[in-house]
Amino acid sequence: MKNLSTAAVALALGSVVALPAAAQTLTAGFASEPSSVDPLYHNLGPNNATRKHMFEALVGEDENLGIVPMLAESWTTSDDGLTWTFKLREGVKFHDGGDFTSRDFLYTACRIPNVPNSPSSMAGFIKSAQTITAPDAMTIEVTTAAPYPLLLTDFASFGVVSASANGHDGPVEYLAEGCPGIDGYLDSNAYNDGTAAIGTGPYKFVEYVPGERIAMERFDGYWGDAPHWQSIVIRPITNDGARVAALLAGDVDVIEKPPVQDLERLRADENINVVQGASSRVIYLHFDHAGDPTPGVEGTDGKNPMQDVRVRRAISLAIDRGLIVDRIMGGLAVPARQLVPDFMRGTDPEIALETPDLDEAKRLLAEAGYPDGFKLVLGTPNDRYINDAKIAQAVAQMLTRAGIETEVDAMTASVFFSRRNNYEFSLYLAGWGASGAGMASPLRALVASQNKDKGLGGTNRGRYSNPDLDAVIEEALATVEPEAHDALLRKASRIVVDDVGILPLHFEVTPWALRAGLTMDARADQHTVLTSVRPGE
Repeated sequence: MKNLSTAAVALALGSVVALPAAAQTLTAGFASEPSSVDPLYHNLGPNNATRKHMFEALVGEDENLGIVPMLAESWTTSDDGLTWTFKLREGVKFHDGGDFTSRDFLYTACRIPNVPNSPSSMAGFIKSAQTITAPDAMTIEVTTAAPYPLLLTDFASFGVVSASANGHDGPVEYLAEGCPGIDGYLDSNAYNDGTAAIGTGPYKFVEYVPGERIAMERFDGYWGDAPHWQSIVIRPITNDGARVAALLAGDVDVIEKPPVQDLERLRADENINVVQGASSRVIYLHFDHAGDPTPGVEGTDGKNPMQDVRVRRAISLAIDRGLIVDRIMGGLAVPARQLVPDFMRGTDPEIALETPDLDEAKRLLAEAGYPDGFKLVLGTPNDRYINDAKIAQAVAQMLTRAGIETEVDAMTASVFFSRRNNYEFSLYLAGWGASGAGMASPLRALVASQNKDKGLGGTNRGRYSNPDLDAVIEEALATVEPEAHDALLRKASRIVVDDVGILPLHFEVTPWALRAGLTMDARADQHTVLTSVRPGE
């Protein structure tokens, strides 16, 4: 048996000395409102950030998305990599005083694919499990049809709910085709009104008023360190200016996503503290590898120039990533050549950042048969990523200098993603926030050949397809041994870079602004988790 948790990891959640519990309220201004407090309803960033205060996962992720023990204090895998055994943490209580046991995890697994009206199901996070059983009240055993190294990352992605609080007091048997003895599942209204909003997290539900606030109070029966704040309130303030104004007026104590143009002023204000940290979100350009002809391209006699690696390399060489980071992002970005930052697993340290070279870009275009360039439309959202439309405009100017006369088509995110999914762009700008799976996350989603049966290429709207890459990705996804798994991810990353299958621009750096005297931990997943907000040191 290979033990995948260590003593050092086991201390990760408990090694910080608990601060004295203060009888105060911390109020935060969120840029987006969660659609529910039901932790299984909607796989959406604001929902996932909010649930971390009330509902805990079997395993957790630290600020750099490394896996740490949570409701499971240890785990092992069988020698063939097909069986995972989780030992649950003793003494964990739900907010209603009930004991957390393996029955609750089984019930959670049963409910995930059956959440009524879920707009974005979390069923994919348990799809790899062939069986989930409970040998006893404090043990979970999971089998997979093939070795699957990303199981921990999947299980870190959803919170565990109470079977009893959901109205089920009997035993639970999990079956992938449906769980016997469970006639129906509560909808999310039962969570939003507090009836079923019973978790094991450091805070418990008080009130949810859509459009106004989510209020929580400290759970004194929490198994871990006591949270600093007696109560917390999340207020959705979607307008950037209003969010900054609320902080300056003292109406909130912390805000997420302060706009880049306000950061210099906020940093100069002695009453404000700005905290920032590197994220796992890569901003990238995706080529149309399949359309022939391809939308938005003129002057190529009907050919799709994106199918020529020389053109893709020319586009990469024409772009000055450092200039975008400095001038457009105001330093709130890190130039990228690979799909995840170097603090995550699977990056190849031998892959260097590319130096822009306009002359070489022009030479490659001429060699590819486009000495006079061509016309191109670059699609982008204008309200989804930090300065997304401005980045696209900068890219367009750089490509135009290389001879590719580029026009930007910017639109709201909802319109953009609908058009992108209909393959209406020959080149588009988008972003991807990698999970704790590291390089495996964007590889399997963005550049693996589209294959629904294998769960690959789900966001590969450039329709890139490289059989050599697919073989390496699939081997990595079936290799549980960490060093061998990471080596395959590095090999796959090299293939993507060499073939310019997709074009990373930069990783977002995420800022938060707090009132003076407070600080917090920046998370790579960009989630605002208020348990980390504390008096400055």
